[in-house]
Amino acid sequence: MGMRFSLDLSDRDLRFFREALARARHAVRDAEESEIIEAIGDVLSEIKGEGPLPDFVSRRIPQLESMIRMLQDEEWRLPAEERERLLATFIYFGDPEDILPDHIPVVGYLDDVIMIELVVRELRHVRDAYDDFCDFRENYDKSNKSRIDSAVRRDRIDRKRQQLHQRMKRRLKTDKNRKKSPVLW
Repeated sequence: MGMRFSLDLSDRDLRFFREALARARHAVRDAEESEIIEAIGDVLSEIKGEGPLPDFVSRRIPQLESMIRMLQDEEWRLPAEERERLLATFIYFGDPEDILPDHIPVVGYLDDVIMIELVVRELRHVRDAYDDFCDFRENYDKSNKSRIDSAVRRDRIDRKRQQLHQRMKRRLKTDKNRKKSPVLW
């Protein structure tokens, strides 16, 4: 039988994560994006190879992998601000000596999981838009597989991406105006 465990993070608690993310964002500016992505891939491979992970960690691995795909998707062209946020998250996750050192059994990844959860929640409009983009692209390619004109495809994909980027920005702005301001950024 499992056990439910929840945390209420106060503003003071969140300050630790904000400060850690601010340091990671500063590091992003001094690093190559491809190196960060390669490093996070290595970290994920290492984590997966360590044997059975606590479920609270393993359930977040697909979310992290999804964020990596979103960042690497050349047709999506994630805007710079969101790219920086994801890269900072990857730097934080990849740091074995973050708030809770990763080598501590069971709880070492707890702070990383909290950070991923916070980022996933804040970037929900970005992730929703990306999921809609992937669905559109997949359906477009499926329905036009035998007669795809690359120029027409590129135009349709670009148009859909622009629409979804605009929607994403509108929703982020609406959340901010409704005082649902971001927790970390």
